[in-house]
Amino acid sequence: MQIDIKTSDVEQVRQTFSHVARRLGADKAASRYQEATLELQPEVNFHYRPLWEPDRELYDKRRTAIVMNDWYAFKDPRQYYYGAYTITRSRQQDAMEKSFDFVSRRGLLSNLPDTSRQHIAALFVPLRHVEWAANTNNCYVTAYGWGTAITQATMFHSMDRLGLAQYLSRIGLLLDGNTGSSLVEGKQRWLESAMWQPLRKTIEHLMVVRDWFETYVAQNLVLDGLLYPLVYTYVDAALAAQHGAGLSMLNEFATTWFDETTRWVDATVKTAVAESPENAALIAGWIEHWSAQVLSAIQPIAIEALGLDAAAAMQAVEAAFEARVVKLGIPARTEANHA
Repeated sequence: MQIDIKTSDVEQVRQTFSHVARRLGADKAASRYQEATLELQPEVNFHYRPLWEPDRELYDKRRTAIVMNDWYAFKDPRQYYYGAYTITRSRQQDAMEKSFDFVSRRGLLSNLPDTSRQHIAALFVPLRHVEWAANTNNCYVTAYGWGTAITQATMFHSMDRLGLAQYLSRIGLLLDGNTGSSLVEGKQRWLESAMWQPLRKTIEHLMVVRDWFETYVAQNLVLDGLLYPLVYTYVDAALAAQHGAGLSMLNEFATTWFDETTRWVDATVKTAVAESPENAALIAGWIEHWSAQVLSAIQPIAIEALGLDAAAAMQAVEAAFEARVVKLGIPARTEANHA
């Protein structure tokens, strides 16, 4: 008996979902990112208006002064949808676990002198509260923002900030021998230390901003854009020179994460700026307002960590930030603005 096994090709009737096809044109194959992003924002059939804000729809474009012709213009250059995001972070988590295990086994932090461990804890453990605030702010953007293209990315960003807060907590536990004392002391420093109060005040003001796009710009562009280079470039390098490279190994995710998310933040802001002169003027004003506050707020941290080198580090951080802002289509500040 002879058996012939034949194969047959089954052609797809459709290449993608109809709502994606309407946007892309015809019935073209779409990427997973496009299928998980485009045209998913609810726009009709709301059953009620928010009781706390009856002049708005449940999802309302008017919750920001920014105006966009197409809110799906905010493309994420990383192409993150849930699957791609979780796979990427899982791999990074595996690498971080190896770093924590190495630092723990070799005692790179726990074997430091008490003064060194206290010095590192005083500068880094309170930052977990900064990350918690960043999580809250990005959750606010996710809740009140409009368009899946931006709100799904801010939700991923929110979870990243919880992860960063946990890494900072684990650094504290390595420093205090898993007693948790560094976390308690870090909270007290955040609440009472004169060095942290300007930053805490700035963050608390940011947490009550109503315009969600201003929150996005102030948190993800301005605050992170000034604080992260100071802490994870200049302060980290200074502490490595004084106490060894153990801390730098545990800060690796924060450093690479900032470089990665900078691409997304810049793409989002640049798109909004290019939409209209009115958007550009609004965003320029927000950057001007919040950068002045953040620079003043982080200066005490720079002085405490870097001493005589603080002024040069602050100038370098500010210059790099202004160069970044110019690339987004916003003119550099004038001397009058600086004054």
